[in-house]
Amino acid sequence: MAKQFDVVVIGAGPGGYIAAIRAAQLGMTVACIDAWRTADGKPAPGGTCTNVGCIPSKALLQSSEHFEQVNHHFADHGIKVKGVDLDLQTLVGRKDQVVKQNNEGILYLFKKNKVTFFNGIGSFSAYVDGGWNIKVSGPAEEDLVAKHVIVATGSSPRALPGLAFDEKKILSNDGALSLTSVPKKLGVIGAGVIGLELGSVWRRLGAEVTVLEAMPDFLPAADQQVAKEALKAFTKQGLKIVTGVKIGEIKASGKTVKVPYTDSSGAEQSIEVDNLIVSIGRVPHTEGLGVETVGLKLDERGFVAVDDDCKTNLPNVWAVGDVVRGPMLAHKAEEEGVAVAERIAGQFGHVNFGTIPNVIYTSPEIAWVGRTEQQLKTEGVDYKAGSFPFMANGRARALGDTTGFVKVLADAKTDEVLGVHIVGPMASELIAEAVTIMEFRGAAEDIARICHAHPTLSESMKEAALAVDKRTLNF
Repeated sequence: MAKQFDVVVIGAGPGGYIAAIRAAQLGMTVACIDAWRTADGKPAPGGTCTNVGCIPSKALLQSSEHFEQVNHHFADHGIKVKGVDLDLQTLVGRKDQVVKQNNEGILYLFKKNKVTFFNGIGSFSAYVDGGWNIKVSGPAEEDLVAKHVIVATGSSPRALPGLAFDEKKILSNDGALSLTSVPKKLGVIGAGVIGLELGSVWRRLGAEVTVLEAMPDFLPAADQQVAKEALKAFTKQGLKIVTGVKIGEIKASGKTVKVPYTDSSGAEQSIEVDNLIVSIGRVPHTEGLGVETVGLKLDERGFVAVDDDCKTNLPNVWAVGDVVRGPMLAHKAEEEGVAVAERIAGQFGHVNFGTIPNVIYTSPEIAWVGRTEQQLKTEGVDYKAGSFPFMANGRARALGDTTGFVKVLADAKTDEVLGVHIVGPMASELIAEAVTIMEFRGAAEDIARICHAHPTLSESMKEAALAVDKRTLNF
């Protein structure tokens, strides 16, 4: 006999597991289905983010940053180190341990919140009295019936046409996180978040890295001033970034990968690398979901079609995260998961797409929220801008990391903050203040009037807000 639940969530990534926990908190009986497993067959909830995305990449970024510091910057602090060796197996092993801890943490949260977890592939079977019949295919076959279903199946890496991932020479984010040796030469196609972060990891560890980007401008989604500062910093570090390229027919031999391309001037070029990371975006993952079986509507790009409340075309079927429209960000998925659980409970969940922060965890870090200066110009918005460099910040000087700046954009008439853009140390943490101010539709003056501890990097946010009114105190 089928097991009955108020809510069944398909997928235990950030959107799915958070939706399941929130629904359980609201008094519903909840099941969550997820197919990820470890190499030894144990359940590994957390989705792409925990297993081959956000979490392991940050672990490798931290380890590689330590390696960079000891080799190139410790001497500045009077710390002299000789004979530094890289133990890549231990470095990658630490990353795996961090992932395992997160997997186990989610399983603990399910148990704590009385969410029933099934390790397998969840798929729609039919509409039955009382809800939707969901099949679980895995180590143990299960038959579930749910009043409500939340689809949170995430996304998969997009491959180049005719060039499948073998995770040995042609790498997605998965293979790029698990290389067994540092390549002498590494190619990266795509200068987005994944390409820049993973390119940075392997450059720090000793690889000669070339990043090829089809777009004519570097980081076109970011503020242009931020993008220019970041490009300058990455180039100085030794990351070769080539924009405006058109990739030719890639050929992978036994030892190397040849990547021909046409540069922005129309000249034919080519690189030969040991490994090639392809990071040209991600596609919604709906394979095995049983979309056709129940008539779940997809849009023209393959995303599950939803309205503003994340409702699909089917009654009591919802979808969140990477599998629906909007930015493919873990925190966006989490907010949608919470909102949907609350809507099911009769509450009024809300997600403000205008205050979802974007972060790139390179060094310098890049973070922004709201509109860029170029967007405001295009939209004809009358605005004021203020910026403050980290080189004038006492804490940044003490840290020895003064690259970049904070930039605040505010409405010229009302002073409401319209966007904040940061390139520099700990930008990922600093952006939270900007998100909070914007969520409450605060003004640049509000930031400027708030007391910030000294000495802190956050003072740069205060100073940039003061700069909107042309009254910085320390620059």
